[in-house]
Amino acid sequence: MVPEPISVLFVCLGNICRSTMAEGIFRSMISGPPYQHLIRTVDSCGTGAYHAGSEPDSRTMATLKANSIANYNHEARKVKPSDFSDFDYVFAMDRDNLHNLQLLQSRAGGNAKVMLFGEYAGKEKAEEVDDPYYGGYSGFADAYEQCTRFSKNFLKDVFPDIKP
Repeated sequence: MVPEPISVLFVCLGNICRSTMAEGIFRSMISGPPYQHLIRTVDSCGTGAYHAGSEPDSRTMATLKANSIANYNHEARKVKPSDFSDFDYVFAMDRDNLHNLQLLQSRAGGNAKVMLFGEYAGKEKAEEVDDPYYGGYSGFADAYEQCTRFSKNFLKDVFPDIKP
């Protein structure tokens, strides 16, 4: 039996670093077999509108490109109430954004599963993806590693019968 396609939204504060990193990685992972027909929609946004309309941070793009993800395009946007109905999973990069998303969902409704992306860390304790915006490239490399690991673990958990 083929599982129903799902939709996934990645969320950080400004939607130019962590959530776009996660979206770019996830899109790359699901672009071909066996996942391409199992994911309906992938997007990212921010809980704040600080960078609405902007492209991802140049360091995010450089990190993706260094890892052979060169075809990613995105325009930053703020989370909207309909996201909690339009997406099955809404992943926060850290606990502050998770808290803000939970408050927004309590007002907006919707059946999205809102959770910390780091619940898929593969460890006993969930991880947060630290905001690399005010740091150097090493923070972006760390975010890349985490988002890659979390994405793989999420796909294994949601589609246990699918072999990558």
